[in-house]
Amino acid sequence: MYIQPIQDAIDRPRLIPALIFGVSLSALAIAYASQVWGGLQPCILCIYQRYAFGAAMAFGLLGLALGGNPAAQRALVALGGLAFLTGAAIAGFHVGVEQHWWRGTAECHAPVFDINASIEDMREQLLGTEFIPCDEIPWSLFGISMAGYNLLISLGLALACFWAAARMGRRRFA
Repeated sequence: MYIQPIQDAIDRPRLIPALIFGVSLSALAIAYASQVWGGLQPCILCIYQRYAFGAAMAFGLLGLALGGNPAAQRALVALGGLAFLTGAAIAGFHVGVEQHWWRGTAECHAPVFDINASIEDMREQLLGTEFIPCDEIPWSLFGISMAGYNLLISLGLALACFWAAARMGRRRFA
């Protein structure tokens, strides 16, 4: 009874790639809007998480273009799932950095100065380096940061893609 609408959606070969494309585009738009209008500057790990959504969006677009080829479309839906899973892994790493469970990448920390550098050289390096720390949480809701929500959403999207790809393999498209 509840499965029938889901099965009907899977039976339409272009719907799943269109959803992957649309969800990814929406996530990137929300991230960009929070940066531009919300003033939330992304750290390097936030930027890496955006790459995963960009890759999923590309796989969704390719899946739309190859709607007549069920095998290729199924593979692209699974690749979209891998892109979301990669985004979830990056978000999980970011949550760990925010919670101080481990250190982030080198770009997550303030620049390291040469001990022999002059004050002027250090000043120039500081002024020439844009630094957004990865371990500070600029926004949260119900105690969950943006990286935490991205972890949950990306993991859910990955599982949905893998499930859809498996179901697509059981049906032949007209």
